[in-house]
Amino acid sequence: MRSPALWGTRERIEELFGPSAASIRTEATRFVFRYRSPEHWLHVFRSWYGPVLKTYAALEPAAQSALTADLMALVARLNRAGDGSMVVPAEYLQVVVVRC
Repeated sequence: MRSPALWGTRERIEELFGPSAASIRTEATRFVFRYRSPEHWLHVFRSWYGPVLKTYAALEPAAQSALTADLMALVARLNRAGDGSMVVPAEYLQVVVVRC
């Protein structure tokens, strides 16, 4: 099975929808994740965001701890806030496909 992350590329969108699309418009768009803290962000994603929730559920406790450490290190590297909160800019591909 191909990664759902590929949906964020113009090439994959063309592959999936190109033959039956009258038009495809893509635009790189920015979003800023804002949470009370990195720990708050992880709590929300572990509780409510399916892919993260399911990943943690599939891991043994030691692997969960390792994943948490990796995610916290990633957030620490990307976090633009200096007050204990979390402000992480991100980019996503906005896609509009019009059928033929």
